[in-house]
Amino acid sequence: MPPTWPRAVLHLDMDAFYVNVHLLDHPEHRSRPLVVGGKPNERGVVASASYEARKLGIRSAMPTSQAMRLCRDLLIVPADWPRIRECSQAIMAILQEYGPVEQMSVDEAYVDLTGHEQPERLASAIQTHVKNNTQLPASVGLATNKLVAKVASDFQKPQGCTIVLPGEESPFLAPQPVRAIWGIGPRTAERLHELGIETCGELAAASLTSLKPIFKNQAESLLSRAQGQDDRPVVAERGQSKSISQEWTFNQDIADADLLRHKLRQMCESVSHSLQKENLLAHTITVKFRLSDFTTFTRQKSLDVGADDLETILALAEAIWQEHWSLGQRLRLLGVGVSHLEMVQGRQLRLAF
Repeated sequence: MPPTWPRAVLHLDMDAFYVNVHLLDHPEHRSRPLVVGGKPNERGVVASASYEARKLGIRSAMPTSQAMRLCRDLLIVPADWPRIRECSQAIMAILQEYGPVEQMSVDEAYVDLTGHEQPERLASAIQTHVKNNTQLPASVGLATNKLVAKVASDFQKPQGCTIVLPGEESPFLAPQPVRAIWGIGPRTAERLHELGIETCGELAAASLTSLKPIFKNQAESLLSRAQGQDDRPVVAERGQSKSISQEWTFNQDIADADLLRHKLRQMCESVSHSLQKENLLAHTITVKFRLSDFTTFTRQKSLDVGADDLETILALAEAIWQEHWSLGQRLRLLGVGVSHLEMVQGRQLRLAF
């Protein structure tokens, strides 16, 4: 008898997506350490690393200058965003043939397969369909909920297909580190470590009374997630972000212009990457800074034509900062944000401002 699925949720996560999109058009770069990211001499970061590069310790979000030190022969290429979006749209179109799709990013989505007689057979079929039609590899996870499906898709990367049958959610999660669970970040993991809790199984077995003094209202949610419980639905239409921002509070007040400029660039890079990942353009750029006496300023500039590229966002952010910051003034906090967002419809030439 095939298992009865009360719900069936598939999570698809493309493998080294930006790298593999590049390899579609540059097959001569296969089998060599490769990253998609910014230039080392411009303080760029790794957006995606090939598995050959990962074997050398290179990871996403690592400065490309550090990646170069790990591999002198590393090939660094920029992200081809029009091609990435084209491939993403093709993938999502395939997924929509099987059920409602909740797209999380250009390379990740949930598909609601509830109602299919044997969804476990569909998992590998969807994976194969995506690979055959796009030439891009993916890993998939199938479970009764989104939380477990996401952990499953990461379980056997690359090109993994992991199926967690109904009733097997808790045993599957048990040996996984607590960080595998959605919503558990470094700080929460550190506090769990202080309690001697390292795995999902240890967290699932913990008593509510031992967790409540530390995690307060989040204690019950932590327990239920560790046990593989998650009732979030697959939402086919996600509302787009209204704003995207990055802030940095310094351990000590900073007055060094070069250091502040470097941090401003890092935050603009992160904001730009988030815009591109969500296929959005921003019409307003905001800079926030807090002085050593806690006086806080928020200033902004607007664009007639929306932008998602680092150069435009950084240029505006620097202009705002230079206009309102006096040389030698000590800052406690610096932040960059974008708002008045719209979906990318097409590209126009942008006039200098």
